Amino acid sequence: MADSVQKSAIEKLQKLGLEVSDFSSLPKEELIEKVAGHDFMVVRSATKVQKEMIDMMDQMKLIIRGGVGLDNIDVSYAEKKRIKVVNTPAAFSISVAELALAHMFALSRNIVRGTTGIKEGKWEKGTLAGVELYGKTLGIIGLGRIGKELAKRAMALGMKVIGYDPYAQLEDMEMVPFDELLRNSDYISIHTPLTEETRYLIGEKEFSKMKPSVILINCARGGIIDEKALLEALKSSKIAGAGLDVFEAEPPKVSELMALSNVTFTPHLGASTKEAQERVGDEVVKIISEAITPP
Repeated sequence: MADSVQKSAIEKLQKLGLEVSDFSSLPKEELIEKVAGHDFMVVRSATKVQKEMIDMMDQMKLIIRGGVGLDNIDVSYAEKKRIKVVNTPAAFSISVAELALAHMFALSRNIVRGTTGIKEGKWEKGTLAGVELYGKTLGIIGLGRIGKELAKRAMALGMKVIGYDPYAQLEDMEMVPFDELLRNSDYISIHTPLTEETRYLIGEKEFSKMKPSVILINCARGGIIDEKALLEALKSSKIAGAGLDVFEAEPPKVSELMALSNVTFTPHLGASTKEAQERVGDEVVKIISEAITPP
């Protein structure tokens, strides 16, 4: 275990007769010396599995990413070494979708500003009027498991949902071209992996096409939004607000962006719920159990 998983998952693996090494508290620079002699490896987002580490894996069969994105693993090099790489995409879908909604509510109803004001002795009832989500259009970029979970919840709130995904066509949702989604959405939520294709998917040109009242949410991966362009769009009122759970560099440095009152921040908490952690542990156990079970 290169990163932490539920204790119950470790216990279940031990009951399968496996010897489990927990290196989650080990400094990451020392982990490379520990991978030899192991058949399976479980990582989260903190551990970077690159060529140097992979070369030290003398009997590794399977690397399991407890989560969705695989950008912290050199998948192609691992597969060249005949090491299979899998993830656990279903475990976090609900938790991430709910966090995206939480940012939408917080920004729409000025929850953070109201909390801060009251703590400072202010009563800003007259200046913090918000907007309803009901009747608004939510544009979802990326209609994988998380995007679909968000769509279901947004529809239940009475929102109109439109989607853009070049790799998916859904019959139960209105799919639109990218530029049309940018122009027509009151809220935009990003749920794509970070790839060379999606890096800086949202930049200066894209902000110029959005409504000035739009609220942009990113609970996917840092680097999909150009943070410099985001700062300028917020300062110049090209967009109304943003909710960020992920950043180009994590943890991010204190910046001008963080001083803005129309941005909400969380420290990459999309998967950080009790339920999601239990599900990822169960998925890890299931994957390894199937790997050691003869066909």
